[in-house]
Amino acid sequence: MLVGCGAGGAIAAAFGAPLTGAFYAFELIIGAYSLAIAGPVFAACLAATLTTKAIGGAPYVISVADVPPLTFPHYGALIGLGLLAAAVGVGAMRSAALIERAFRFVVPSRLFRPVAGGLLLGAMALYTPQVLGAGHGALELDFYWPLSARELVVLIVLKLFASLASLASGFRGGLFFASLFVGSLLGKLYAIGVTAAFPGLELDPVACVLVGMGALSTAIVGGPLTMTFLVLESTGNLAIAGGALAASIATSLTVRATFGYSFTTWRLHLRGETIRGGQDVGWLRELTVGKMMIPSPPVFLADKSVRAFREAYPLGSANVVVAVGDDGRYSGLVHVAEAHAQTLADDDDGGPLGLIVHLPATTLHPDDDIKTALDLFGAAHADTLAVTERDDGHVLGTLGEAFAARRYAQETDGAMKGVLGGGSDPLAPRQRGEVW
Repeated sequence: MLVGCGAGGAIAAAFGAPLTGAFYAFELIIGAYSLAIAGPVFAACLAATLTTKAIGGAPYVISVADVPPLTFPHYGALIGLGLLAAAVGVGAMRSAALIERAFRFVVPSRLFRPVAGGLLLGAMALYTPQVLGAGHGALELDFYWPLSARELVVLIVLKLFASLASLASGFRGGLFFASLFVGSLLGKLYAIGVTAAFPGLELDPVACVLVGMGALSTAIVGGPLTMTFLVLESTGNLAIAGGALAASIATSLTVRATFGYSFTTWRLHLRGETIRGGQDVGWLRELTVGKMMIPSPPVFLADKSVRAFREAYPLGSANVVVAVGDDGRYSGLVHVAEAHAQTLADDDDGGPLGLIVHLPATTLHPDDDIKTALDLFGAAHADTLAVTERDDGHVLGTLGEAFAARRYAQETDGAMKGVLGGGSDPLAPRQRGEVW
């Protein structure tokens, strides 16, 4: 909640847009809309906006003239702009990994990568200084400046490449405002194409600029409502905000279906993380196998006979026993009922127990989260899995699918109660003396 308040307040102060900052916190930082945290987040965003206004005004205010109302065909055209923005956004995010690998290959030394990046950006800035900075000044300049389609394409390519090259060469930052700037250029280019193809449609270029700005930011940064409120608070035009919402939803659904990540989570994914959104940083990541497993499970040496196993674990003593080697490493799972179902002659010991073990190569680890555990249960078609050390394979415990699913349901129910403003502690009624 505190991180959401800080990030939302920063966005609200930068753009003079408290609703934009609040929904930035909800969608991209906290990962959920909750009545329990709405008050602090909105208070932080309002305080940030009023403080910045009292000091001297927001530095990145986007102001536009009145825009004619949109018609139904206009909404269809703007949804098409959203799909185009999704394609550009996915292409930019895919290119980020390629450019980063290229920098590592061409400039192996991390010390000299910023030098190479600076020289590259300086060369592009000789063509146009609009590739430098976050893009706020260029956005104000280009909003109403007449640019040809060729100039717009060159600017889009150069600005995206400059931003990605900056990050790949070691400079820190993101693509929040760069995506707004490039999105506005994309909207302007789209307006030229639509006007040439359908002159009778009379689609306002300013509407395309605003919607393109929101749609491409949704593709790269995420948060369709965040970008919609940014357009609304910048223009005060509900019709344009409706077009931005339609395009942003189309963009978000397309990116989710074809790519699945925002730019930030994609970069984390490339570094071995599994984060897909703000919700993964909360209870889903904290509920680990180590917290749910049953420690010190029943074990038996895998090289001993089935008869010895049956004597050690009669029917009803346990459901599943972990087979281990002499060094304590995991060898597989043995179902007690299956071991007793075998017919053994008086002189037959049934052979080594290791011959009837299941899932010898499938285990969970203590730091796996609950989603990873449930996915592995489904892939293995198992009711119980062993939990082992990741490095040496020593057995730490077992985890049942039914218990993991029940804990997942409890946490999900608690999260939903949080959205509605209720408590999520299942022990609270007992502590209050209530009947449950």
